[in-house]
Amino acid sequence: PKPKGGVLGALKTIFAKSVGAEKKNTQILETARLASPVTPPQITEPPKILPPKEALKPVPVEASVDATATDVPFAEEMQRQIASALDAVLRPIVRDEMVADVPLGAFLSGGIDSSLVVALMQTQSSRAVRTFTIGFDDPRYNEAGFAKQVAEHLGTDHTELTVKGEDALEFVSRLPQLYDEPMADSSQLPTLLVSRMSRQHVTVALSGDGGDELFGGYSWHRRRGLADRVARGTPLVLRRVIGEILHRFPDPAPDMFTSAITGGRSAKTLRPANTVSRVGAMLLAPDEKSVYASALAFSVKPENLLTRAHRERAGNGILHGSWLGDAFAFESRMLFDSTSYLPDDILVKVDRAAMAFSLETRAPLLDHRVFEFAWRVPYNRKVIDGVGKDPLRTLLYRYVPRELIDRPKRGFSVPLADWLRGPLRPLVEEQLSTRALAATGLLDPSRTRQVWFQHLSGIANHD
Repeated sequence: PKPKGGVLGALKTIFAKSVGAEKKNTQILETARLASPVTPPQITEPPKILPPKEALKPVPVEASVDATATDVPFAEEMQRQIASALDAVLRPIVRDEMVADVPLGAFLSGGIDSSLVVALMQTQSSRAVRTFTIGFDDPRYNEAGFAKQVAEHLGTDHTELTVKGEDALEFVSRLPQLYDEPMADSSQLPTLLVSRMSRQHVTVALSGDGGDELFGGYSWHRRRGLADRVARGTPLVLRRVIGEILHRFPDPAPDMFTSAITGGRSAKTLRPANTVSRVGAMLLAPDEKSVYASALAFSVKPENLLTRAHRERAGNGILHGSWLGDAFAFESRMLFDSTSYLPDDILVKVDRAAMAFSLETRAPLLDHRVFEFAWRVPYNRKVIDGVGKDPLRTLLYRYVPRELIDRPKRGFSVPLADWLRGPLRPLVEEQLSTRALAATGLLDPSRTRQVWFQHLSGIANHD
């Protein structure tokens, strides 16, 4: 799943004021757009964060006639051969990552990536591998049962922790100290909890990070969203006219209009309340990369939540991912995420959460040999019939039954929208009071509280 901002993003910005380190307001404003740390430039100085190598430009493999063959036996044999080649690459990498003179284990979500890493660990271990997972008391978000089934099948020594909203309170006020900069990826909370639990048993933990970016795991690596399709299918002149109108629409929108977009109080869906301004930005985007950047951003107009003194300083150019070219739109999205979302959000989140408890994490799928292998595999051998990560899936099926793996992807999401209306509400009310917001001099109290009231009332989710 992608980073979200909204109320929690505003909350982190306010918390960051108490850390004591001098912040660069311009970069904080830009960070609000994507809701994750950004590189380059930096929010705090020093230190300097080494950005992903911009010179890295993989060349997508052109599919040959054989690679696109529709003959089912031939296609299945190709899948098996690619999986075998991946096994030959990944198995020794996992074995090397297991070398440690301290207790070692792995995070296990029950998804494809972590399950494959654990499967390869267990086949090369003389004892049961220690595995750890987080569950939620909300069944809409709880995947702990899937992880338990995978662990039982592989024979790991499995530990599970169920998280409630009250548990998140323990860490929310500490986030600025733990992350050193504003970061609004809500999954940092369960990552902190699973890291603490894991550290009680092991000192090193392997993870499955990187599989989605390299093998087309996200839905936007495989298909275009409705707004994206509308933007592409509208004639240029009409696109510009409509785009200008929609892009000028207020964000956050008035309550009545927001309710019409999201479905009202009874919906409380994941549909963003800023759909109108987002579509406007996509219609005005000059190329595929700009369309994608607008689609990823939590807010295409973060200046609307800022005080007048800071609105002109709100930046939009915070997405620095590499791009192959519009001719390779989906491959470009994968590379873009590999050089932006992955290092700026996911790896930051995991590393700082783990280091808070002196837990070392290792990601075998991010070994350069896996990266090189992934970019040698044609796109249509990674994504088949609209389903991504085929090489990883096919290899995993050798160790774990298909029925334990094949299910819709959820990601490491948390019931944050409900937590904000429940156990986290008193804390948010305090931080988003008119007095507290005015004291920051950064966020516009009236507009920020409008977002908060829309969220409380259920008109829209602004988590």
